[in-house]
Amino acid sequence: MAAVRASYVCGVAVIAALLGSPGLAFVEDLDDTFKDTRVNDVWLVDFYAPWCGYCKKLEPIWNDVGLELKSSGSPVRVGKMDATAYSGMASEFGVRGYPTIKLLKGDLAYNYKGPRTKDDIVEFANRVSGPAVRALPSKHMFEHMIKRHDVLFVYVGGESPLKKYSDVASELIVYTYFFSASEEVVSESVSLAELPAVVVFKDGSYFTYDEYEDGSLSSWVNKERFLGYLQIDGFTLYELGETGKLVAIARCWVFGLIRCTLFILSEVAVPSVVILNTSNEQYFLPSEPIHSMEQLVQFISSVLNGSAQAYGGDGIIQRIKRVAFDARSTIMSVFRSSPLLGCFLFGLPLGVISLMCYGICTAETDDGTEDMDGLKREGLTDEEDEEEEDDRRRAAELDDMDDGENEEEDAREKDPEEKKTD
Repeated sequence: MAAVRASYVCGVAVIAALLGSPGLAFVEDLDDTFKDTRVNDVWLVDFYAPWCGYCKKLEPIWNDVGLELKSSGSPVRVGKMDATAYSGMASEFGVRGYPTIKLLKGDLAYNYKGPRTKDDIVEFANRVSGPAVRALPSKHMFEHMIKRHDVLFVYVGGESPLKKYSDVASELIVYTYFFSASEEVVSESVSLAELPAVVVFKDGSYFTYDEYEDGSLSSWVNKERFLGYLQIDGFTLYELGETGKLVAIARCWVFGLIRCTLFILSEVAVPSVVILNTSNEQYFLPSEPIHSMEQLVQFISSVLNGSAQAYGGDGIIQRIKRVAFDARSTIMSVFRSSPLLGCFLFGLPLGVISLMCYGICTAETDDGTEDMDGLKREGLTDEEDEEEEDDRRRAAELDDMDDGENEEEDAREKDPEEKKTD
């Protein structure tokens, strides 16, 4: 039994050593040589900061992403880079916050803005690393993709899609898949007035792009990539904000409540109906609780016709409030994730500033006291000088008076003698 246990322990140790060896590492640590070595590969890179709480939460998930892509035979290589140690490299890739996830393919860099879960990140890597437009060669494949994806964009027409469609796919591949198919592959239930056509399949139906009614293809795809009714989270709300649509939020869940406060800057009772105008960051709240479909329709109609009261907005005062709220939220999140780090990051600067203020105030007080003492001494000296001057003036006057009296006496003494001579 002891021999079996020893063999098991040795086996686990060997496996752990192999997994920890550089040759079998699933996530590679990158340095400043990465710029020259990345050209021929597709890379999924996490730009992080050692002090970032969100980065620490992402680290085990990132290791799982590396393991998943490695074990599935994906051509995507997974790495991580300390953006604070290699700030120049991070700046070249446009890193503005932490963590930042980018997929680098040739000269292109794709930002990941979705949920930070293993499945979502792996799906993003597989989608973006492949071709921008994927061909559907058969009806079976078409039906399989319809079932697999909630929203599906398909170019129906010739063998090669239009360049405009390919350009849009290359731009928006970070959000959704793009496919191409011939007319024979598409289901018989799909009736198209003319070919070629760009069709989106969602909500159990399909909609065709019309250039005259819908404007640019990129704008149309960016708006139609969402379901008509979907669960909102922070990432979805951010993406909806880029479309300029009115967003009706039927429920603010616990996570949704936090994200709603980014617009409302206050707590909202749950469940609640909130309508956000993502173009100007205004929001609308019902005047009374909504319990029926008629009340909901009436509330939405009042927003559309302009009779509902709007709150928030993107004015200067509201922006200042939002910045202050974001700063407060960031500070609170740092303290929640790492209290000691929060005390160091915010306590140390505050302590230094407090000492500087104390030193300045103390220095001003001492200088003022010395100045007052100096003025007093100068004042006393001036008074003494004036008294001495007065004494000298009186003494001089007395001397003048004595000299005058002596001259008069001398004159009297001379007068009798002069008379005798006469």
